[in-house]
Amino acid sequence: MTGDGYRLFIDDLRDSVSTPWTIARSSGQAIALLESCGCPFEITFDDNLGGDDTAMAVVNRLIELELDAGGRFIPSDLHSLPTAPIRSAKRIL
Repeated sequence: MTGDGYRLFIDDLRDSVSTPWTIARSSGQAIALLESCGCPFEITFDDNLGGDDTAMAVVNRLIELELDAGGRFIPSDLHSLPTAPIRSAKRIL
């Protein structure tokens, strides 16, 4: 299940420098987008989303969604910046 045509920008403060990006200001917003729109083809992660909120909650939910979908949620060509969150998720899977 992929969200063809959308790019997810996860950051509590900054806006994307180019368009079109779907912006999530918290891990909760990002997770809601993943659950309703599927996996985007590109994600940017801001690690610190304010307070105790971090992008790791999003990575953990991506892993759960991937496992629930039998390995068909995260596309093999998903791009992320930084690349470490998706590399870590793929190692876990």
